[in-house]
Amino acid sequence: MSPMLDMSAVRKTYSTGVVQVEALRGVDLSVDQGDYLAIMGPSGSGKSTLMHIIGCLDVPTSGTYLLDDTDVSKMTESQLAEVRNRKIGFVFQQFNLLSSLSALRNVELPLVYAGVPAATRKERALAALDRVGLADRVQHRPGELSGGQQQRVSVARALVTDPALLLADEPTGNLDSHSTEEILGLFAELNEAGRTIVVITHEFEVAEHAKRRVFIRDGLLATTDAVLGGVH
Repeated sequence: MSPMLDMSAVRKTYSTGVVQVEALRGVDLSVDQGDYLAIMGPSGSGKSTLMHIIGCLDVPTSGTYLLDDTDVSKMTESQLAEVRNRKIGFVFQQFNLLSSLSALRNVELPLVYAGVPAATRKERALAALDRVGLADRVQHRPGELSGGQQQRVSVARALVTDPALLLADEPTGNLDSHSTEEILGLFAELNEAGRTIVVITHEFEVAEHAKRRVFIRDGLLATTDAVLGGVH
């Protein structure tokens, strides 16, 4: 079986005037179907750049990136947008929910963009909210929900398109310890059910819940064991 995500010799260089900054310096990364990977790294390590490329928000300067057997390395912005909507479910630190919409309407949004009929949208959104334990909160707006509940809504929104990959960027950064454990427990359940998950985090307490961890520094990857001396 081919990897869900396969990067080979990925480099990303940004030019600012005459100065060139190499954010990624030859990244090789493979993530199998059903894997649960945490990517760690300090500020300025290339972590955000790597997340943007994994999420098809940007393309490499060189190298190849296959997502679910699709080469996305040199796609146009419109092609990337289509891949993002079909293959990737995003979970962000800030939740990114629309405050004027109910939980149900927030979860329906990706299906609206995909042109899914209204009745089907509602059915799938209700199922996604039930999956994250919010069947009794579907008509509540974000301001009427706790931080943990808001993040559950964002997870439901990420799942509603049945993406190949769930990509979470600092998903517990705005949560208290109880809500953090709830979200990490939900990720574990989703992964146990076969969902492929990649989490970007600077917190080892979050990363240790993953099956596998890598560390990025100066645009290069290493295992966390190599960086932290085998501490799990």
